[in-house]
Amino acid sequence: MIIHSRLKDYEIITEDKLEFLSELSIENVQFVMDKNVYSLYKQYFRNIPGNRLVLIEAAEENKVIETALSICEGMTDIPAKRNIHLISIGGGIVQDITGFVANILYRGIRWTFIPTTLLAACDSCIGGKTSLNYRKFKNLLGTFYPPDKIYICTKFFKTLSERDYKSGLGEVVKFNIMAGEDGLKNIEKSIESLLRKEDTTIQHFVNSSLAYKKKFIEIDEFDRGERVKLNFAHTFGHAVEVVSDYAIPHGTAVAIGMIMADRLSVKRGLLNEYTVKRSEEILMKIIDIDIAALDADMAIMLNAIRKDKKQTNNAMTAVLRTEYDLKIVKDMTDEEVEYAIRYFKDLYRMRNEE
Repeated sequence: MIIHSRLKDYEIITEDKLEFLSELSIENVQFVMDKNVYSLYKQYFRNIPGNRLVLIEAAEENKVIETALSICEGMTDIPAKRNIHLISIGGGIVQDITGFVANILYRGIRWTFIPTTLLAACDSCIGGKTSLNYRKFKNLLGTFYPPDKIYICTKFFKTLSERDYKSGLGEVVKFNIMAGEDGLKNIEKSIESLLRKEDTTIQHFVNSSLAYKKKFIEIDEFDRGERVKLNFAHTFGHAVEVVSDYAIPHGTAVAIGMIMADRLSVKRGLLNEYTVKRSEEILMKIIDIDIAALDADMAIMLNAIRKDKKQTNNAMTAVLRTEYDLKIVKDMTDEEVEYAIRYFKDLYRMRNEE
């Protein structure tokens, strides 16, 4: 699959076996890798010189400008300068840090990304966004800079924790729900197969998710119009991450955000109850959290939403579903937000008491 970008076209390559890792070039290359991934697959990285390997703990507190600058400083020792090649291997946190580095170092260097999580493979690996956290605000700093190549191998997902795998499913389900009735039927038929981690099903949904997202990012690469619709559920989702102090991972937070956003769509008469209930049945299969993580004061949740980078003024903005499309609303009220949050918490508690 080729993704067309005004910055540079880039390619997605699918690999069936992990052996391709051993064949990656090491000449003038800096590797940045998730520490856990390196530990799990060390046999494929024996040829990498120690001075050309940076290991990162994939935690939100490390997705900051200081981490990016430390990588930049280490790479200045490579004589090739603008001919150097950055290869990053890991999930979305590693992607964000290294994409930022690749963009700012020497005003842009070659960059290859190998996503090792379902979340990164089905969503964030394309689109070119790089984002860093600043203080308590998620993704406040960032650029647009896509990799030159992306290698996807579903074998990585076999070693994901249940928590991280279900987080990835949050974005897979999101794309299918956004796609309307056909997408909803598709995910209804396949959710149990996805939960069993069946290879062919996972590969199918990774490909279909990327193909769906591709349409939006090629129309609106820099997130000024149509691409904003991909933020469906993210206004709530990012707030869920912040108030839980990131105990709830991104994809799971987005799944929760979908339930909250859809409840507002019903309340506003934009979407029918039957469709929303079908979506909830799927989403509740992939949400597994400690509900106490959301027991923050409501004012904290409202403040987190207002601090989200997608907000354009004092009124709260969100992307909601309608019967036929997605709608950007810019007049969400405190009362609506409180209603949606309480609805989810009551629903989750009730389902877990059954």
